[in-house]
Amino acid sequence: MPILKQEIDTYPENLLEDAELLSEPGRVWWCVYTMSRREKDLMRRLTAMKIPFYGPVIPKRYRSPNGRMRTSYVPMFPNYVFMFGSESERYQAMTSNCISRYDEVTDSQQLVSDLQQIRAVVLAGIPLTPESRLEAGNQVRVRSGPFAGYEGLVVRREGKTRFLLSIRFLEQGVSMAMDEGLLEPL
Repeated sequence: MPILKQEIDTYPENLLEDAELLSEPGRVWWCVYTMSRREKDLMRRLTAMKIPFYGPVIPKRYRSPNGRMRTSYVPMFPNYVFMFGSESERYQAMTSNCISRYDEVTDSQQLVSDLQQIRAVVLAGIPLTPESRLEAGNQVRVRSGPFAGYEGLVVRREGKTRFLLSIRFLEQGVSMAMDEGLLEPL
């Protein structure tokens, strides 16, 4: 069976940059929890229904049983998709039979800011490690480089410094290797 190409994870593509769309009256952000392993199915259905969403996916490389290197695109936050829609669009999405539950996001500006940072890091193609249930760490800001101004936590793993970006609403995030010289404490 062939490995599928990466599918769309943002609809419309400029969702997180389109100030006009993000300020549309009657639309709010919904944190949608999907049925097990149904994130991509939901994203395909939301695209067909023309309902805006973001469900970040990252490449995962592994070796197949015959020794070939394969790349799959897996959800960064398993079972979660962020949907931006009205109450009627939320109801329409519920008819997809892919959704287990949902929560309305109360601080949409913070969520959009977090999602913009996550999207920029994903698009940069940097190797990422999903992190869940964040623990207290040192708050830092990236001083220079392509991610200058981003704020997050320092995490130490296997003797290496990692920079953790998070979606505060989910208490989950993603980390990347980062040189300590690029970080400054807040």
